[in-house]
Amino acid sequence: MTSNLSWMVPGIALMLAGSVVAQQPPEVRRVVTKLDPTGKAVVMFDGAVQLKGFRSPNPAGEMWVTDKSLPDFNWSADRALTKVGLVPPKNGTIFRIVDFVPLSPGAEEKMDINLMMKVVGDHAPAKGFPPRHPMMHRTRSLDYAIIMSGEIDMLLDEGEVHLKAGDVVVQQATNHAWVNRSGKPCRVAFILMDSQEP
Repeated sequence: MTSNLSWMVPGIALMLAGSVVAQQPPEVRRVVTKLDPTGKAVVMFDGAVQLKGFRSPNPAGEMWVTDKSLPDFNWSADRALTKVGLVPPKNGTIFRIVDFVPLSPGAEEKMDINLMMKVVGDHAPAKGFPPRHPMMHRTRSLDYAIIMSGEIDMLLDEGEVHLKAGDVVVQQATNHAWVNRSGKPCRVAFILMDSQEP
């Protein structure tokens, strides 16, 4: 199964060309359960999701998408194929996995500091806070991040946090950038929930 990646920003790969170390990420096995007409728990989907890079150097894929704060579970289609952007649908959620490729030495210095400002638009850093890194952005969402493997740095307006496999982050609509300086891929699972503007 290939998930919908319409949220990937056109042109970002060209801006980052030559700045990353390319590696093929492994597939993710995804199991989705549901209730059958008799009320029994059954498997709805069980298969591999191949994370795709498309227009971004970081392969990613949706695992599931909802467009209601209280899902009714009347879905028969694969919700991972729902067309979504970077942010969750209004009152909805996105469950996404991203493989952050490691930046090659010197890549950050070569990037345009306003990269995400130019290509992400509405999701660029909040006004009044100039980006301190080319990948700085924000979403109007409550995000749970689980570092599944590898290591990554989360940059904020002030300071940064080094994260390793097993660490979790609760991000409340804050400016941030994910930067992999480890030399190895880092896989992160994200659950994004639509929220009000802080």
